[in-house]
Amino acid sequence: MAAFQNNLWNLISGTLAVVCLLLMATLGILLKNSFSTQSTQPTSSPGSTVEPQEGSDCCSCQEKWIGYRCNCYFFSKEQKTWAESRDFCASHNSSLLQLESKDEFRFWISSGLYYWIGLTYNEKRVAWLWEDGSALSRYLYPFVQILNPQSCILYDSDTILDEDCEKKYGFICHFLPVVNGPVHFLV
Repeated sequence: MAAFQNNLWNLISGTLAVVCLLLMATLGILLKNSFSTQSTQPTSSPGSTVEPQEGSDCCSCQEKWIGYRCNCYFFSKEQKTWAESRDFCASHNSSLLQLESKDEFRFWISSGLYYWIGLTYNEKRVAWLWEDGSALSRYLYPFVQILNPQSCILYDSDTILDEDCEKKYGFICHFLPVVNGPVHFLV
């Protein structure tokens, strides 16, 4: 009787071990797929596709754009002047990035890698303005007053810098899609 119980327990524990291994392998595959889709970054340009791609949260984004907090972003690896970057974004029905917080994209941008954003100095209003005409919050970057008004603004993971607008850098485009509706891109 003891030998039978011992064999029964060996069979049960062996079966549970196999089930456990299968569950761990499945979890590993799911985690790998989850991380590989989250870490996908765009390459040189959005291309000519108009098919929306499912982003995260509540938005659908164009292929090679990243969905984050119901917005779509394009991180260019191609370098352009500030004006060329602005025109590129506008041609894709978007604008250069307008920052809402200092650490908004800290997890996507490596320190030391700078991107053009949509902030320029407006001489008529004597203020740094975003492309939509709103003013830069003095709490976001209080030292912005010491930046050169003749320059354009670069952003890395935690810093903004002034730079000659004719120099070439990567850029970040921002598009706010229609939530739960069709996405239209100008191509």
